[in-house]
Amino acid sequence: MRTTRGEQVFNVVNIVVLFILGLTTLLPFLHVLAKSLSSQVAISLGQVTFLPVDFQIGTFQYVLEQEQFVGSFRNSVIVTLVGTVLALTMTVMIAYPLSKPKLKGRKFFMLVFVFVMLFSGGMVPNYLLYKTFGLVNTLWALIVPGMLSVFNILLVKTFFEELPESVEESARIDGANNFTILFRIVLPMALPVMAAVGLFFAVAYWNNYFSAVLYITKPDLKPLQMYLYELISQTTPEMGMELDADRMMNVDPESIRAATIMLSTLPILCLYPFLQKYFVKGITIGSVKG
Repeated sequence: MRTTRGEQVFNVVNIVVLFILGLTTLLPFLHVLAKSLSSQVAISLGQVTFLPVDFQIGTFQYVLEQEQFVGSFRNSVIVTLVGTVLALTMTVMIAYPLSKPKLKGRKFFMLVFVFVMLFSGGMVPNYLLYKTFGLVNTLWALIVPGMLSVFNILLVKTFFEELPESVEESARIDGANNFTILFRIVLPMALPVMAAVGLFFAVAYWNNYFSAVLYITKPDLKPLQMYLYELISQTTPEMGMELDADRMMNVDPESIRAATIMLSTLPILCLYPFLQKYFVKGITIGSVKG
């Protein structure tokens, strides 16, 4: 099929705009990566742009030896893994019944979820609620707020509605109950949308900073994003004075911040290649109708 001149111009403009947008996200990342791998002298002289100068990995060794970084990294991993599993479970258990037109009170429940999506209780009532249940200064205070996402529930519910009803009817004739149908037939077919929604939850939990500010005061419970904020806002030239002379020649506070940012970003970056093949399919099918 031949494309018209207008479509060709549109495609060229699209490619140029997307290329520029890609550069605006890629270049800052390369700059931070180059700083994390460059020597103190090169960073101080402003010689580092997008490629490392006087390549070294001493900064990464320094960051990984910090007890607070390791503890915060562990907390973020626990919160992300536990939170994502619980959030996916809750999303499926809510979305699957709502996808069935024969569910009694379906319209009422949908109205409640849409109301919750538009209006919230507010920061102070939420804090008092968490304090009453003893969640303040626990990792559950970071997990519970992200367990329910109405947008993700609607996305999964729409995906379930698109699945052929005849498949479930055949399984029911063979004697399968509701849980068997859900876990052994429906969920394997819903793998694309589950992977996409799981990525949404994982990224949200990994980047969660505000909940830690509200509910966490103990240093050993701080997640990685809170540690990163404190490192960026409080790093001083005196940082690294405990290092030996050789390492002090190569480690700079600016490179320490850059290395910490890279190590904080790396786990989520590793997830994308594995979930990319499900991402587009899961989102497009799940958002066909609201």
